[in-house]
Amino acid sequence: MISDIAEELKKLHELSGAEYSRQVERIALSGVFHPLKDEVDIYTPGILKNDDFQNQLVAARKAVELGYKVYILPTPRKTQSRTPDFILEKKNTFRVYDLKTIFGKKSVGQDLMDSIGQCNRILLNMQREYNTRLLASDIKRYFDANPDGVEVMIFRGGKRISIVRRHTLNPAFYHVLKKLYEK
Repeated sequence: MISDIAEELKKLHELSGAEYSRQVERIALSGVFHPLKDEVDIYTPGILKNDDFQNQLVAARKAVELGYKVYILPTPRKTQSRTPDFILEKKNTFRVYDLKTIFGKKSVGQDLMDSIGQCNRILLNMQREYNTRLLASDIKRYFDANPDGVEVMIFRGGKRISIVRRHTLNPAFYHVLKKLYEK
């Protein structure tokens, strides 16, 4: 079944708009996902054995706390295309995200740049303090470098911050982010 998902995920690189959204929903509702044992609203296509699974599980639990259903996607080994880590569903809206877990003072910017071409939505799971001014600069640089970038979502503590491209165009972006991020 995982190879079927890999083929379906590859199609995302060729689609846009409503076709893209329908494909994401089709993958999530394909019937290959099953509830993860001892978890609520977290689904997998079977046993996932990848180096990042524990980080995915931590972020998935936070997403569930924030009202999402989480479909953890496999990392296909046989395809050359890079795929997202999650499908998050809330209120019947399905979106794919590439997860970046931030453990320290390393540059979020490099993680964001590494996601270009993989997925147009990024989820930053902040595990440690990170300089707000640097974060704002990194996110703005990501959107400037990636015309396909749609959203950077941040999990920090028990809150969710969603940043879309138009937010970074506002001259007060840093101050707005500071208020949300440091609150």
